[in-house]
Amino acid sequence: MEEDLAPAPVILGIDDLRPLPGATRVARTSRDGVQLLQEHRETFVDELWLDHDLGGDDSIMPVVTLLEEAAFDGRPFRIGTVFVHSANPIGAETVVRSLTRWNYRVRRAVAQRSPTRG
Repeated sequence: MEEDLAPAPVILGIDDLRPLPGATRVARTSRDGVQLLQEHRETFVDELWLDHDLGGDDSIMPVVTLLEEAAFDGRPFRIGTVFVHSANPIGAETVVRSLTRWNYRVRRAVAQRSPTRG
């Protein structure tokens, strides 16, 4: 007798330093984050975890732009909840406000500082 197995949740993370142990895939740069989302374009993403600051001059904003443009085109990414866990309060609020405007379900999560960032 075969059991109906529910598919494993898809949990994507984009963060330069944090381990994100619950994530099924993690990208460490905005470029890799955009590619990761494009690979999951036709997939329901249960959770998307976003950090604003991605090291050096890199930030999550190219990923946010991709999500906004998809919604503008009438084909938003299918995401259960976007969690913004940045230690940068102004950057995090920008992401929350931008994605909420396009009807993504967004929640602010508390970020733990990386030991290398102090």
